[in-house]
Amino acid sequence: MNDIYLNRHFLCIDLKSFFASCECLERNLDPFTYPLVVANPNQGNGAITLAVTPYLKDQGVKSRGRLYEIPKNIKYNIVKPHMSLYLKKSKEVISVYLKYVSEADLHVYSIDECFLDVTDYLTMYKKTDYELALDILKDIRKSTGLWATCGIGPNMLLAKVAMDIEAKHNKDFIAKWTYDDIPEKLWSITPLSKMWGIGPRMEKNLNKLHIYSVGDLAYYDREKLTQKFGVIGTELWNHANGIDLSRINDNKKVEDKSYSHAQVLFKDYNGTNIKLIIAEMVDVLTTRLRNNHKTCQVISLGIGYSKTIGGGFYHQIKLANPTDSSEEINATCLMIFDKFYEDLPIRKVSIACGALNNKVGIQLNLFEALNQTIEKENLNYAIDSIKKRFGKNALLKASSLLKDSTIKERNGQIGGHSA
Repeated sequence: MNDIYLNRHFLCIDLKSFFASCECLERNLDPFTYPLVVANPNQGNGAITLAVTPYLKDQGVKSRGRLYEIPKNIKYNIVKPHMSLYLKKSKEVISVYLKYVSEADLHVYSIDECFLDVTDYLTMYKKTDYELALDILKDIRKSTGLWATCGIGPNMLLAKVAMDIEAKHNKDFIAKWTYDDIPEKLWSITPLSKMWGIGPRMEKNLNKLHIYSVGDLAYYDREKLTQKFGVIGTELWNHANGIDLSRINDNKKVEDKSYSHAQVLFKDYNGTNIKLIIAEMVDVLTTRLRNNHKTCQVISLGIGYSKTIGGGFYHQIKLANPTDSSEEINATCLMIFDKFYEDLPIRKVSIACGALNNKVGIQLNLFEALNQTIEKENLNYAIDSIKKRFGKNALLKASSLLKDSTIKERNGQIGGHSA
């Protein structure tokens, strides 16, 4: 394999206790000395702790737990989450990254985590990858007030794992792993769920094979893993051996001739409530298709799991006929979802409508009368017209009032009225 693929310089940067740190910044508090928990106080003692400050983490309080799990002797203050604030601060941090690399070399993995491929910038800056990482972390701190950790590696996998496992324990919050570190640092990881891409469910399946550490996984027969878990088994073996040939451009799958919509979620979703988010995103895309008199024939769905687990999937289906129908596109997305979803917590959704064409007429449905098809067309255009004139929140589905919906808040972020 060409060295250009094996020895690149990736940074994986994560914002420390992001939600809690944002709330502290708003109140002029130090997250390293103040006991703050981000949770919905209206949900009582069983509310999920979306984030806690580093101060509380040092006392053993975990994020993604329940309020009642916090030891009684630890005093803390609760604030409710403010998604608009987190989106604003995330954009500020991304602006810092774009001072150092182009958009083509930046992959936004979640609202508080990004990958940067700095390989082609080191000569220009006359710096090592470590020195550049130090500069970027200092710039984030100076520009936004937020603290960050960084993993450095020759591929995206090792950069991510270096950040997850070691960086937070180092004084400068930076850890660099090379291929030489694999036997000592990567293979020693146990339990398996500490490894990026292995969730509790997969950990149990691997434990049944007497695989308890990443080293055990690396030495296991690759063919047997592939036979048992399919392509995921091959990926597990590759990652256990530090092999990852993916590039940041691999994550930019959507071509220019497509409409896409992505959403990073501020809490974990599951196989049930995520379908509301998918439907809302499809509505956004189909409105755009109709406004521009376009149809699409290729539907793509991407799901990213919670960063404590990592991984996800991205697949597409080509339709028999071009369409701008919300019902058809949503059904296609759910078909992909049901086929590949692994019952893991979800933090990111992306949908793309590709193979665009100019709309030249109404696509007839063999299972629907012509007048029904025309009525649906007219209704969709009437809804689009109302939203365009009075704002995107002027007309919403009843499901948009459910607690798991994000459409009202996101419409407010993008602007209430269309241009």
